[in-house]
Amino acid sequence: MRLFRKKDETRKSIWKKMVDLALTDVRVLATGMDDESLEELEERLLAADFGVPATLRLVEHVESLARRGKIRGGGQLREALKEEVARILAEDDGPGRSTEGVELAENPGDGPTVYLVVGVNGVGKTTSIAKLAHYLVQQGKSVLVAAGDTYRAGAVKQLETWATRVGADFVRGKEGGDPAAVAFDAVEAGIARGADVVIVDTAGRLHTNRGLMDELRKVDRVIRRRLEGAPHETLIVLDATVGQNAVAQVRAFREAAELSGIILAKMDSTARGGIVVALRQEFGLPVKLVGLGEKVEDLDAFDPQEFLQGVFDGER
Repeated sequence: MRLFRKKDETRKSIWKKMVDLALTDVRVLATGMDDESLEELEERLLAADFGVPATLRLVEHVESLARRGKIRGGGQLREALKEEVARILAEDDGPGRSTEGVELAENPGDGPTVYLVVGVNGVGKTTSIAKLAHYLVQQGKSVLVAAGDTYRAGAVKQLETWATRVGADFVRGKEGGDPAAVAFDAVEAGIARGADVVIVDTAGRLHTNRGLMDELRKVDRVIRRRLEGAPHETLIVLDATVGQNAVAQVRAFREAAELSGIILAKMDSTARGGIVVALRQEFGLPVKLVGLGEKVEDLDAFDPQEFLQGVFDGER
């Protein structure tokens, strides 16, 4: 399922908004390629949330090119960094996965496509689900949203309000009930109603809480038992502004569910764009969707080429 094609010029400006001072410093680094400048480059990449693995890879790459006399000066350095970042973002992460990060899987068989959405508290998970449901409804698909957070009545009510607003069906369980039972009922309802897509929300949970992570494993297991091939996507919602803490969240959630992609919320805020590269380098996990604002329409596919242009070719 190919999503969210760019429709106007305002969308293109988001990558420039995302590039903060740290990325600007990386982009305009124009010193020679001596040891001091390499150390400076390393510091700036880390400050821009590229993470340790990606930073080491990038610095080693440009250092090797410089020693062989293949790059000189800031312009060539910038192009070398851009090309290597492009390689990181394009690396294959397993059979059936999009290296562009612009597609969501569909159910190739009978029954609805099921998306399981996970993440910690406060990352924008509820609004991201609403935005995704809105887009799918606008594409003429019938969507059912399931509230798997049975612990917080306010969270269920909020998701129900969003579902009603965007024109999606809604399933909820008993307050304090078993989230896995809600997920099962949601898939059942999706099959019975002939829904095209079922989006299963889960309770926001600290990635350090073992009990809640075990519960997530159960939700995933129940969905798999009810419908072959489901969940067709397990998307983790991350707050783009939290930097390297996002890496720790992905690492923990991967132990409980087979993540297939990332929804990076709040990319219009103070996020440092290097976290996109860090996540890809660390896990080979694509950023598939990005939240670009507070409106229900403000969700778009992550476009690696626009990202690269914003980071390396934007105004200096």
